[in-house]
Amino acid sequence: MPGPRLLELARRLQSACLERGLTIATAESCTGGLIAEALTSIPGSSGYVVGGVVAYANEVKVAVLDVPRDVLAAHGAVSPEVAIAMADGARARLASTLAISTTGIAGPDGGSAEKPVGLVYVGLSGGSRAAEADRLLLRGDRTAIRIAATEAAILRLIAAAEGQA
Repeated sequence: MPGPRLLELARRLQSACLERGLTIATAESCTGGLIAEALTSIPGSSGYVVGGVVAYANEVKVAVLDVPRDVLAAHGAVSPEVAIAMADGARARLASTLAISTTGIAGPDGGSAEKPVGLVYVGLSGGSRAAEADRLLLRGDRTAIRIAATEAAILRLIAAAEGQA
């Protein structure tokens, strides 16, 4: 069960989306479904959450979210380009107004000098601007990184939803 802070943010997002008639889809890698879990923990979430995909493996990113193989090959799974492609794919496949994605290295292994543990990209598709990705460098253990990435993703959705007057 998500903590009080994530639930508070999920309630705020739900209110903004229902007021404006917006829908949300998720495409999660490093957060492993935590965003969808937080959003659907609030009663009434079916009024705006259309669905989500946990795309941990690159093959799932390609087959389910339409992430181009050449983008994965050129930039790697943990990149702003893949985060944007994941969000775009989720929005198109699940027919939502907005879509959020996460891809990153939650650790404790898998990091490098170029892409350290705690590096996360949060992609957003839909809204008033072109799809974009935020770069985060989070600290803590695996759980802390995943929770912080989830919070950042929900905050990004709130900003996008509240900007849709």
